[in-house]
Amino acid sequence: MAGAGDRLADALGPLIHLFGWSTQHDAATGHVTINSPDSSVFIDFDPVQPLGQWWTIAHHEPYWEVQFSRQAPLEAVAAVTQALPQLLGDTRHTERIPITDMPLDQLAALNDWSVEDGVLTSPDWHCQLLHTPDEDIAWRAEHTFFEKQPLATFTRDAPEGLVRNFFAHLTAPAVERTFADVPFSTRHEHSALITPVRGAAINPHVDHALAQLGRPGRRR
Repeated sequence: MAGAGDRLADALGPLIHLFGWSTQHDAATGHVTINSPDSSVFIDFDPVQPLGQWWTIAHHEPYWEVQFSRQAPLEAVAAVTQALPQLLGDTRHTERIPITDMPLDQLAALNDWSVEDGVLTSPDWHCQLLHTPDEDIAWRAEHTFFEKQPLATFTRDAPEGLVRNFFAHLTAPAVERTFADVPFSTRHEHSALITPVRGAAINPHVDHALAQLGRPGRRR
């Protein structure tokens, strides 16, 4: 509902600057590839990919793959990429980049998502995380606004810690965006509440409280 955002540096910067992952960047296209020091994991970011599948994260052995669409919130993408070094045994900066150990059903309950038959559904019913453990794609995040392109997919052997980190940030009830980055549909409906953070004529907390008055549905 909030759009992908612009926090690309959060998804890639820590791997490069804190953990020494090697990178190649095509300035003309924005295409970036990053490899772990042991070459077991690579990240491919391709913003001109025609189908909108901008992110691919793959582990060589055992092989598993995670993909994100261009609509996936960058906070959730960064929660996955930043966790990769720890999964490979690099424990530096773990106090700054935690991997959540909270079970998915508890994460769902914490943020008012419902859980039924392996499907976790957002309070507004627009977004779902589906678990299909017997299929090659074991986890899939979908949004009704993007029916032809999942927000995220995780293959069967992908570490569940990555799924938990992604889901923990996908369910966050509040994110910060520039107004231009908020999808047009979100600006003109009542399932999301937009509150100015700075530059507002009144205090943002007051604006938020006033916006709640007479607003249909639950607070988000």
